Amino acid sequence: MVDKSDIKSDVKKVVLAYSGGLDTSIILKWLQENYDCEVVTFTADLGQDDHSDENGSNELEAARAKAEMLGIKEIFIEDLREEFVRDYVFPMFRANALYEGVYLLGTSIARPLIAKRQVEIAAQTGADAVCHGATGKGNDQVRFELGYYACNPDIKVIAPWREWDLQSREKLIAYAEHNQIQVPKDKRGEAPFSVDANLLHTSSEGKVLEDPGQPCPDYVYQRTVAPEDAPDKPTEITIGFERGDAVSIDGEKLSPAALLTKLNRLGGANGIGRLDLVENRYVGMKSRGVYETPGGTVLLAAHRGIESITLDRGAMHLKDELMPRYAELIYNGFWFSPERDMLQAAIDASQSHVTGEVVVKLYKGSASVVSRTSPYSLYSEAHVTFEEDMVYDQFDAEGFIKLNALRLKLLGRRK
Repeated sequence: MVDKSDIKSDVKKVVLAYSGGLDTSIILKWLQENYDCEVVTFTADLGQDDHSDENGSNELEAARAKAEMLGIKEIFIEDLREEFVRDYVFPMFRANALYEGVYLLGTSIARPLIAKRQVEIAAQTGADAVCHGATGKGNDQVRFELGYYACNPDIKVIAPWREWDLQSREKLIAYAEHNQIQVPKDKRGEAPFSVDANLLHTSSEGKVLEDPGQPCPDYVYQRTVAPEDAPDKPTEITIGFERGDAVSIDGEKLSPAALLTKLNRLGGANGIGRLDLVENRYVGMKSRGVYETPGGTVLLAAHRGIESITLDRGAMHLKDELMPRYAELIYNGFWFSPERDMLQAAIDASQSHVTGEVVVKLYKGSASVVSRTSPYSLYSEAHVTFEEDMVYDQFDAEGFIKLNALRLKLLGRRK
């Protein structure tokens, strides 16, 4: 067994993944008190705040102010939105990844980027440890730490929730008040739920959501209107694709982050992307999460739409077979694993001709593909027409059927 006191005495400087919220603010103070080490804060802007604000967000500046108030000298706040969508979200969407058939992996896909950048900042600042605020019950502790060790096998990792005795909301608030750490009003007493957010989604868990037998209250939703309150008139948009990635909306070329931001607004206004899910955590328990992924839901429908005319049947079906394994790897925190790299290479190879345009109708919670075109389309109207044609001999189907039926005939005779 590792002696924690030895680790504490060895740590000289730590990079903390810092949101500025109650938990990580408490962790910051706790690190100073219990590890007696220098703390560097790192806040990643992944679009968690109001992403209509192009000049920086209040939430991020509040995190900076809190860190300064707690005596932090090295504060890193970095806009990683483009990298997040370009290098993490889009590769995942090429696979049409869904965990347990429905979850678009919004929290899971953000963790490897945060972990990678944390380790890079540790190297840049001479820190010998990194720290996260994930609890010992959840998936994020696994995702963060697998990412840390993949990027630096020798990094020291501090996970306060597995060490301290602040195991309840009441104890956390008492610690915060004792140390004059501001406690947001919505965190007092009956905190309704906890939220994780980025440009791909919002995730709400805990408190009022812990009983899966109770419906999710309307106030939990933040990015989407209720489908029944969405406009009565459908919204149609055209999404352009190049080699599997979305590149334009209604003919306007957009960067990855700008494109997803726009899809979020369009999808959210039409009540698209809500999911109330009881999922199987990697650590073994079931949990309930309420997710909003408006732009991602539209993007998934459009991507499958363009693939339907550009992918060969064998490639498409193989992709669908690989997808659950790929999604599980991301959910469990294995983004940097060799098997994910192998699957990604196969998926990316399939996307070389996934180029064209898809028209999607957004209406009261649904995103429906209504048309799709591509210069690389495999769809042949000449072959599928119900009218007379000169390219397909229907008599050929008889031999095809007989050969496929042969083993069934032999089995039938044996019976």
